[in-house]
Amino acid sequence: MTTSATGWPDSILDAVDTAFAALTCEPTPLSVDLDKLGVSPGNGNNLPAGVIALPVLQTWLLTHPRAYTVRDAVWGELIRRARLDGPAWVVAATAMAMPALRRYAGQLRTGWTGDARDLDAEILTGFLSALRDRVDLVRPAPYAALCKAAWRAGFELRRRNGAEAIPVDNVEHVTGPRTPKRPYGHPDLLVRRAVELGIIDPGDEQAYIDLRLGRRAVEPIAARLGLEVDTLRRRAQRIDSRIAEALQGGLLSEAASPHTREELDREAKRRRNIRASRAGAAPARGRTSLAAA
Repeated sequence: MTTSATGWPDSILDAVDTAFAALTCEPTPLSVDLDKLGVSPGNGNNLPAGVIALPVLQTWLLTHPRAYTVRDAVWGELIRRARLDGPAWVVAATAMAMPALRRYAGQLRTGWTGDARDLDAEILTGFLSALRDRVDLVRPAPYAALCKAAWRAGFELRRRNGAEAIPVDNVEHVTGPRTPKRPYGHPDLLVRRAVELGIIDPGDEQAYIDLRLGRRAVEPIAARLGLEVDTLRRRAQRIDSRIAEALQGGLLSEAASPHTREELDREAKRRRNIRASRAGAAPARGRTSLAAA
């Protein structure tokens, strides 16, 4: 491993491994509790039980490539921790995927005429973007999704490096109107219109923009709002349905009648009342349980 004058590796991939080694050394290496993840030894897979240090877990996963259930559970936990528990877990998750990232870097360097460090950085950027926001933990195979994002980022850099600019004249054959059909404009403006009409509650506006337009991860947003992840998912899905209906009815591109506005106001008030009653019921349940105890 080559190092710079400061003793830090010149390669960004080597740097991740160096940081990972520091985070997983004794006496307190980063670890996960497999029992809490609902995976356990069995079927002759020699999977350790209980708390396991990440380097040991990495070795086990590499030697058991078809242990899909264990891998999904482990990577779900790594992604959650990377999103909620700080930079150390971002480094840990990246290092756990390093064998795959190095393999992609080696494959994509074939025929690459640029700086290999640029390609490494792009692969890592694609992985980190997916780790931070893009991978949905509701879907299966989160590790595969991370690896796909890393590969795609490196591949796109290669493609851009070898692509020629498209002459402007080549687009002049396009016929027909250039003005898009309404509703058009920045999606944020449509969301703002939906808030003004009461289709989206004001307190949900930024979270919805982050989730649907910014494609940010749901876990940190739910934590910031003090909501369960599933609660925020369901809330966003209901907003999706209301916006789809509003688009189909022309509410986001045309003027709404006074009668329509009254109906939307009533529906918004109904949602607020339901949330308020649920928020009040939760502490009440807690007091009942405490009294019973």
